[in-house]
Amino acid sequence: MTYCVALKLDRGLVFMSDTRTNAGFDNISTFRKLHCWSAPGKAVITLLTAGNLATTQAVVSLLDERGKAADDRNPSILEQPSMFQVVRLVGETLREVIARQADTGERADAAFNASIIVGGQVGTGATRLFLIYPEGNFIEASADTPYFQVGETKYGRPILVRAFDRDMSFADAVKLLMVSFDSTIKANLTVGLPLDYQLYESDSMAPGPIRRIDMEDEYFNVISTGWGDALKAAFHSLPPFTIPSG
Repeated sequence: MTYCVALKLDRGLVFMSDTRTNAGFDNISTFRKLHCWSAPGKAVITLLTAGNLATTQAVVSLLDERGKAADDRNPSILEQPSMFQVVRLVGETLREVIARQADTGERADAAFNASIIVGGQVGTGATRLFLIYPEGNFIEASADTPYFQVGETKYGRPILVRAFDRDMSFADAVKLLMVSFDSTIKANLTVGLPLDYQLYESDSMAPGPIRRIDMEDEYFNVISTGWGDALKAAFHSLPPFTIPSG
């Protein structure tokens, strides 16, 4: 299992993912699930991947390989004319990889499934954010749905629903995601540190660096402890419940 989130703010995009993969409690590994392609002044595209690791790695490798030699290995993700066409390409690549693996390996429909969040900006187009399903179809973030989650989503969702604000700063957005991820990590052992995150400021046409939060990160540990204490304090501040007699 995994957990990935992307937020669409008024000022840009914020991406965060965990790095844990597991095939049982005694077989846990760390793999990056946040990937970025960019061409200065032309395009910035970031992917968050969740699902079967072989599937997601194959999709990223295909996109990466085709992008390095666009003349010989079209279509290149950085040569697409719009974010819509970028997402179509990623969706088609995901569907292609799943179909190929299903034809040569296990027959279970869900064995090779994966979901992908894609965000970024191409040329003079708007900054956009999409969620791609295993079938290759996709939806776009909107004012009503300004963020996407994939993987183990239920534990970290309540804080996003209550505290997300499109006008929040990048710093507050990262703090919000840290709380969301801490809640998920506490509730599900299949999600864990390190965490990777990246920021993209709209119209900058330059990707922010991918930063890593590990177990020794002082601020994350403060957030984790502080959030737990704040929840306890909020609980005890609520009016007492009186059990009816009789």
